Amino acid sequence: MIRKFIRFKRNIVSATDKAFSHRLRKEFGIKATRLNLYNIAIIHKSASTIVSNGKRVNNERLEYLGDAILDAIVTDFLFTKFPNNDEGFLTKMRSRIVSRQSLNCIALAIGLDKIVVTQTNNPLANRHIFGDALEAFVGAIFLDKGYKYTTQWVTKFILTYHVDLHELLVTESDHKSRVIELAQKYKYDIQFDSQESESSKGQSPVFESKLYLNQKLLGSGFGSSKKEAEQNAAMVALERIDIISPSLQPVKSDTVNWEN
Repeated sequence: MIRKFIRFKRNIVSATDKAFSHRLRKEFGIKATRLNLYNIAIIHKSASTIVSNGKRVNNERLEYLGDAILDAIVTDFLFTKFPNNDEGFLTKMRSRIVSRQSLNCIALAIGLDKIVVTQTNNPLANRHIFGDALEAFVGAIFLDKGYKYTTQWVTKFILTYHVDLHELLVTESDHKSRVIELAQKYKYDIQFDSQESESSKGQSPVFESKLYLNQKLLGSGFGSSKKEAEQNAAMVALERIDIISPSLQPVKSDTVNWEN
């Protein structure tokens, strides 16, 4: 009886794996060899599972790896695509392609959100879960198939069909850099006061950032990371800077505090 139960349980697992493997081939064009990597890639930390040795398993390590691999692939793509542009231009374009907002939109477009496993109720964290999973997915592909295959997959499934280079050329997304440039130009003192919100303790972290120009609060923003909160604060500041800039007198100090 026990042996029959074990065989039945194995059949259930095999059927589940078979269905997932079929879905990877049909929807993402991937014939997986190491299926466990893709299973891990879709597990958000809020839904971490405990394996037999007591280790918590989620997609954070694969996300870290995929982030680096994706950066390298996009860098190579842009370097070839724009042979006459300088390093600053290439860096800005790469940042726009691999931004959390961009990757989240791409993940939704390719249907990755339909297979991600999550248990978080934090709306700010939810905004980037799928983009993070996309990076983890890229990490899984790299470990399973190697760099060449991963490059081909990213080029086809991300860069060719879901990245509009012309739109990115005319879209300003790095609000923080823009407001810092303006502060340098007009010799304003700029400060970012960024810290984790008290209300997020014990949950997925939520950061709040306040941007001050010449000690005047110009914008504030929230985000699931310090970087995102500062970008949101800078975006608010850019919308107001033309209104209040006449009242901002340049500072005479030689030292400009760019960040907290």
